[in-house]
Amino acid sequence: QVQLVESGGGLVQSGGSLRLSCAASGRTFSGVAMGWFRQAPGKERDVVAAISWRSGNTYYADSVKGRFTISRDNAKNTMYLQMNNLKPEDTAVYYCAANSHTYYYRLNSAPEYDYWGQGTQVTISS
Repeated sequence: QVQLVESGGGLVQSGGSLRLSCAASGRTFSGVAMGWFRQAPGKERDVVAAISWRSGNTYYADSVKGRFTISRDNAKNTMYLQMNNLKPEDTAVYYCAANSHTYYYRLNSAPEYDYWGQGTQVTISS
C-alpha cells in the first residue's frame, strides 16, 4: 500500500511560482512512474507532467512546457513540480499519482496510475 501526500499548493499572482511536493509513504516506492494531474472546475482531470521513477524520463503537457519542471528524489520517495510563470488557467486541484506496477506503456496515461493523493488547490489570480 502506498500513501501519497501532496503539499505546496496555494494562492499566487499571475507570473508567480509554486513548488508542489508529493511524498510517498507506507513503504519504499518501487513502482515505475509518478505524475501530476490537475482538474479545474467543470473540466476533466488532465495530466500535467510525469516522470519515470527509474530512468527519469519525463512527459509534459504542451500547456506547461517551458514553465513547469518535474523531478524526483528517489532516496526521499518524493516527487516535485516546480511551477513558474503561473497563469490563471493553471488554477486547479493538483493530484499526485503513482504507478506501482513493474512497467508502463505511457507516462501520461491516467488509468495506469493506481494510487492517488487527495489533491492540493492551486489558485492563480490575474
